[in-house]
Amino acid sequence: MSARVLVVDDIPANVKLLEAKLGAEYFDVITATNGIDALAICERGEADIVLLDVMMPGMNGFEVCRRLKHSATTAHIPVVIVTALDQPSDRLKGLDAGADDFLTKPIDDTALFARVRSLVRLKSVTDELRQRALASRQLGIADPLAAAAAETGLNGRVLLIEDRPLIAERLTQALSAFHSIETETDAQAALARAAEGDFEIVLVSLDLQNYDGLRLCSQLRSLERTRNLSVLLLGEAEDKSRVLRGLEIGAHDFLVRPIDRNELLARARTLVRRKRFAERLRDSVQSSMEMAVMDQLTGLHNRRYLDSRLSALFDESALRARALSLLVLDVDRFKVVNDSWGHDAGDEVLREFADRIRACTRGIDLVARMGGEEIVVVLPDTALEAARAVAERIRERVEGEAFQIQRGQRAITVTVSIGVASRRAGDAGPVEMMKRADEAVYRAKAAGRNRVIVASAA
Repeated sequence: MSARVLVVDDIPANVKLLEAKLGAEYFDVITATNGIDALAICERGEADIVLLDVMMPGMNGFEVCRRLKHSATTAHIPVVIVTALDQPSDRLKGLDAGADDFLTKPIDDTALFARVRSLVRLKSVTDELRQRALASRQLGIADPLAAAAAETGLNGRVLLIEDRPLIAERLTQALSAFHSIETETDAQAALARAAEGDFEIVLVSLDLQNYDGLRLCSQLRSLERTRNLSVLLLGEAEDKSRVLRGLEIGAHDFLVRPIDRNELLARARTLVRRKRFAERLRDSVQSSMEMAVMDQLTGLHNRRYLDSRLSALFDESALRARALSLLVLDVDRFKVVNDSWGHDAGDEVLREFADRIRACTRGIDLVARMGGEEIVVVLPDTALEAARAVAERIRERVEGEAFQIQRGQRAITVTVSIGVASRRAGDAGPVEMMKRADEAVYRAKAAGRNRVIVASAA
């Protein structure tokens, strides 16, 4: 997988070296010699991943990383800090700034390429979600990127898979100060728990006595119910080749023993933050999709969805020679409700009206708000007489019990007029059927309201 890699270093020789190595692996390399230029490049969306030196004049790498990770525009870009600093405190400082990894010079080429490819894969998963989430702003949803960038990564739900009791106890003690952690010693049982539980991170030991930790990692990444979990591998220093193999399989991060407590906490927090970032984007996309087809007041489908779905149901009915009926419902004297009790009361009536209609219809029926106080119910596989029975049931349900308004302080009587029509053999499309149902509603209104009128079947 190729990617645009931004190399940030103020020493030309270092830049040239990384540029040559990454270019040989077919990465597209862009460069910057200071933090200001690096931030500008990232703000313009020109980088897929950043390799960032720490020791730079003006603004050091830790500050650049911190600014990238606290900006809604750039928080999703993976950052690998590349430096000659090799103390645990330096590594921790980089992770606390939000870095996704920390590589020490001289850089091992295999580790570099494995880490870059792994992080680019993770970024590609969120990029499309990001674009769709951005569109949700136009629908009035709170900015999902700002909310995601503000995530702390604390109070994560962690599953530790380790069959050595002493090691498991030490890791649990370290993590439990900031996260909720559960331990499992059996790999197969752990796989089931991961699928059934509500975990955010899974820590997998590569040294399990009776199971291959890499195979377990592969299974976690391949199963639908666990593939979105963040996987952190724990291995020995001599397990380097297996750790890198784990990154290729799909693990998100790794630690080698002896494990520094602070680094463990920092990496866990980064993984939790990254997972929640993706979840917020998915939730935003789901919300925007629902807003595109749902009426926000009643929770019913909206006119847009009705128009597209009704055409499909009509065509299917004609193709299979199956019955299809349609009800148009209009609340009687709804303007009087608004004028007498206010629009808030009118909204309460419409929400309850929608609930009563839902209670009288099936899961396969399409119930949509056309606008105002008018609702349409489409009844697949339902002939005219059966549709009239449904309409009558709804009418009785609406009339039979007073509607609560003003938060239960008052109750008013509400009735509904309903027009019923079915598909005819000569209908070219659903428009004719809808027109007959509309005309039937007008006749019901003219005849005194609170009644069902059925359009002629012929």
